[in-house]
Amino acid sequence: MSANAKDSLNLPVTNFPMRASLAQREPERIRHWDSLDLYRAIQRKNAANTQPDGSPKRFVLHDGPPFTNGDIHMGHVLNKTLKDIILRYKSMRGYQTPYVLGWDCHGLPIEHAVTKELRSQSKGELGAVQIREACAAFAEKYIGIQGAQFKRLGVLSDPDRDYRTMNPAYEADILRTFARFVDQGLVYRSKKPVYWSIPCATALAEAEIEYHPHTSPSIWVRFPCHDPRLAGEGRLSVVIWTTTPWTLPANMAIAVHPRLNYVEVSHLGERLLVAEALAAKFIADCGLEGATLGRVHLGQTLEKVEARHPFIDRASPILLADYVTTEAGTGCVHTAPGHGLEDYQTGLAYGLDIYCPLDDRGCYVNDGQIPPNLVGVSVLELNGKCPANDSVLAILRDLNLLLKQKPLEHSYPHCWRSKTPVVFRAMDQWFVGLDRTLRETGKSARASVLEAIGTVKWIPSWGENRIRGSVESRPDWCVSRQRSWGVPLPCFYDADRAPFLDAAVIRAVADKVEQHGTNLWFSQTAAQLLEGVTLPAGWDAADLRPGSDTLDVWIDSGSSHRACLQRHPDLSWPADLYLEGSDQHRGWFQSSLWTAIIADGKAPFKNVLTHGFIVDEHGRKHSKSSGSKSATDLMNADGADILRLFVATSDYSGDVTFTNNIFTQVATTYRTIRNTLRYLLGNLAGFDAASQSVPVADMLPVDRWALHQAATYLREVTAAYEASEFHKVISLANTFCANTLSATYHDLLKDRLYTSGKTSAERRSAQTALHHIFSVLNRTLAPVLVFSSDEALAYLRTNGDFVPDSVHLHDWPEAPAAWSNEALAAEIDTLLGLRTELNEKLQTLRNAKRIGNGVDAFVTVKVAPGHPLAETLRRHAAHLSELFIVSLVTLEDGAEGLTLEAVPAAETGARKCPRCWRWYPASAWAPASDEEVCPRCAAALNS
Repeated sequence: MSANAKDSLNLPVTNFPMRASLAQREPERIRHWDSLDLYRAIQRKNAANTQPDGSPKRFVLHDGPPFTNGDIHMGHVLNKTLKDIILRYKSMRGYQTPYVLGWDCHGLPIEHAVTKELRSQSKGELGAVQIREACAAFAEKYIGIQGAQFKRLGVLSDPDRDYRTMNPAYEADILRTFARFVDQGLVYRSKKPVYWSIPCATALAEAEIEYHPHTSPSIWVRFPCHDPRLAGEGRLSVVIWTTTPWTLPANMAIAVHPRLNYVEVSHLGERLLVAEALAAKFIADCGLEGATLGRVHLGQTLEKVEARHPFIDRASPILLADYVTTEAGTGCVHTAPGHGLEDYQTGLAYGLDIYCPLDDRGCYVNDGQIPPNLVGVSVLELNGKCPANDSVLAILRDLNLLLKQKPLEHSYPHCWRSKTPVVFRAMDQWFVGLDRTLRETGKSARASVLEAIGTVKWIPSWGENRIRGSVESRPDWCVSRQRSWGVPLPCFYDADRAPFLDAAVIRAVADKVEQHGTNLWFSQTAAQLLEGVTLPAGWDAADLRPGSDTLDVWIDSGSSHRACLQRHPDLSWPADLYLEGSDQHRGWFQSSLWTAIIADGKAPFKNVLTHGFIVDEHGRKHSKSSGSKSATDLMNADGADILRLFVATSDYSGDVTFTNNIFTQVATTYRTIRNTLRYLLGNLAGFDAASQSVPVADMLPVDRWALHQAATYLREVTAAYEASEFHKVISLANTFCANTLSATYHDLLKDRLYTSGKTSAERRSAQTALHHIFSVLNRTLAPVLVFSSDEALAYLRTNGDFVPDSVHLHDWPEAPAAWSNEALAAEIDTLLGLRTELNEKLQTLRNAKRIGNGVDAFVTVKVAPGHPLAETLRRHAAHLSELFIVSLVTLEDGAEGLTLEAVPAAETGARKCPRCWRWYPASAWAPASDEEVCPRCAAALNS
């Protein structure tokens, strides 16, 4: 064959590179998007679209604000990619998708890092304003860093605005939200136990607690009892069991269950009072060989029996409490109202002192009750050592009141920032009474929130039970924090520490904050803050001073729906969607619900979607120490599209495992998709869809089958997007690329595409199908592979030059009704099934080295006239050689059934065309001009 004939083959032509080089190309595309002003262009494109009721066709996903305290990590990648996929899909469906990024700027993580740095530079005291200014600069720095990293990830957001909890306008809305709490009569001040972080010197909210495995010293302690009502032979002790020996100095009572029986266990001349149901286990645990059981007492008869504190000279009376169980211990519960919520409630019921002998550093104070050898000893546990536990145990041993000590492995609350065990510590704090009645509705706040939960769609559905459980079990909300970096809790105090909290005054302060920021609270006197503010009768600004507490940061972030959604007319309230990690059932989802119900009477969201966490192969939180690259390293090395594809392939409803091996597998999936796009582009070179497309009715059957498959894929992938099941999206796309296209349709087309005349009807039929398929595939991948799909479109339009267009400005594809043809698709599928059977026969010939590949064979199909496939075979007889990828298929009548026979074409005297490599019987062969090519190739050359 001459070079001229060889050059006439229509081989794929495209500059779309096989090697993606995403790390280099993606930043160029971001700059192109900036030049297009892509975010605003998308919003403009859909601005006129409306819903059936005439309202704007708008979808608002409200962004949960990450802490501004470091580079983004894989958790951020998971979260922000899911959001961006949804928004890009919605925008292609014609929705306006305004997206405002949020930043959580206040709170412990930032202040902890900043004060540590400041103290290393200065030996003097740090003022609140100094700390706040440094914290603001720190937060501003990481807003810039994280914002750039999110953009590099391909996240598209409003370039002109975000919301920041430290902005004065936002801080003012936090105060106005808190004023609504006060309006509703929910805010009160009380001395009650709260979670306290000793290293961070602040109270913690429920959502700031993490539970970790912990080893505690479980101890059985004698409380001597000389009450005459229990007089008998031998001394009597009530035995308590606890895992926090350091709380014993604060013991004020012993709780028993009124309906449990308690028995006197006699051993070596002493009597030990425990729950009868636990007596056998108690004897075994404490090694009391030979112990016997004596008198039994019903719990309620023990009320007010007086036991004595083991080492402090005060009574420890027996009191009744229904929460006492027989699951562990002795059934006699050590009660310290200053160190536990249930203990506190018992203390209130019986009028006990809410006693907590600890200072902010977690050390025992010298209050006249604490033994001198405990004063100044810390209860903070570090590296498994707790000085206070050791000291208390030493006292008990010296007094022979420690009956037994054993280590106990259990789950224990830890501070989310310092990672140290927290303590329960009673102190004066501000609380929101969640069971108090809302003045405006007559329902309790908790009941109102539980009712609102039922109006929301939770995805996955188990999210509803999780947040219900969190809301039902949540104690009153401790909203005061002993920090400098935050929004001030807007309370004033007089000389006697009497608190002044007034909703109207808070709103007046909020107006000033909106103009000047919250630093004025820490730098001005009450008189300055309240200048021009009318105070209720009996209060004088000159007698007041501002409080030093700040508000819980969950009020900050929980107010975002008011400070962001309700402030901007192009957004909407309630939001269509909140999307965050499953830990936010205890955090942002819940705080947003409380603020919305209390302030506005309605849930702030219509739908809530949750995802799991990124973990390593052992189920541990993902980190660089586990051997994986960081999120930024992965983007810079492999490209953001691979990271986005990893997110999309994951079933995010549970925890998502990330390893280097999994990432490599994702990269393989990406190559499959990219190579499919490249094949499509290569065969569409020079094809003008507007002028050269073939009507569906005139297309060849195989091409119409391919369009039917594309329509099916589109229908299924759209349903997966609608359900936010992106792992199904990628599974469908990968199967469509690898099986439907690469392994089947593209394989069938190669001969027709490469050897037919460039403008022939049969080649145009194939190119028309490929163009439609490219459009469907590329656009359905666009929400995930935001860079690659946009790049592929550029190569369809040009040689890859940047043009004033973007796939993200295109609408979602639609499959015309003509694409779907169930009958035809079923026939072609059946014939392709015969190809599978034929391939077994061809393989036998290959193994015998009688043929090289299928095109070296002639095939005879014998089918009985009454066979179910007879008509189908006759109808598609002209296309059987293409479907079977052989040189010739002869259809003959058979006696019965259906048989397939394959013979090497070379053994029949046939000749092979040097251009298309197909064989033709000698009778069909004819020379064309001076080239010995087959008749089909001759026609192609002549054209």
